[in-house]
Amino acid sequence: MDDSTGIDLAPMLDFVLNLLIFFIITAVFLKEVGINVSRPNSSAAEKSESSSIVILIAADGEITIDHKVVDQRSVRAKIESLHAQKPDDPVVVAADPGSATGILVDVIDQVRQGGVMAVSIAPTKS
Repeated sequence: MDDSTGIDLAPMLDFVLNLLIFFIITAVFLKEVGINVSRPNSSAAEKSESSSIVILIAADGEITIDHKVVDQRSVRAKIESLHAQKPDDPVVVAADPGSATGILVDVIDQVRQGGVMAVSIAPTKS
């Protein structure tokens, strides 16, 4: 009889199969977090700037809506009143690059709570 020894691949295949199952199961539970941003083309941008509600966020955190300085907590009320006057107008949030990201996110949340779902983000001119 020929007693040749060989490598038993069954444990390695079990291990690889377990890894495959683990990665498939964990991949199902992963969710991407982010904000959907739609960029208009140049002709749509020119059109929307003339008839949009513009919110400016300065580097020091000062928020300006309709050329008036507004407190961060009253953005939603101001947007609700402007949206009632102009229901078809989108909102453009122009944030200074030096402004805090938390203020930008809070302003966008308050705009959406105010009933406006068409929110665009634009940089301010330096």
